[in-house]
Amino acid sequence: MTRRRFVVAFYEIDRAYGGPEEGGWWFDTGQLVRAHRVFLDEAKAEAVCRRANRILRHIQRNLRSVGSVIYDGGRYSADVFPDTAPPFFPATRPHFE
Repeated sequence: MTRRRFVVAFYEIDRAYGGPEEGGWWFDTGQLVRAHRVFLDEAKAEAVCRRANRILRHIQRNLRSVGSVIYDGGRYSADVFPDTAPPFFPATRPHFE
């Protein structure tokens, strides 16, 4: 029996232009910086991820928001993924509905 693994990974976050519909819309993106740790227990992975994001929010509190028009990178976020961390998110470009 194969046990499921959960990966905590760090991403540099940004926003990308989605399209002109409804006056223009944007979506959040991320580029893998580092896979941090692998867990066999999802709850432990989520707890480590929450703690990492609390620390990141504290460290980044004086940086520009990702939503700012003058944001030039430098914000990071942690996330949990089953099995492996993708190199980018989202995997496919969203479309407006």
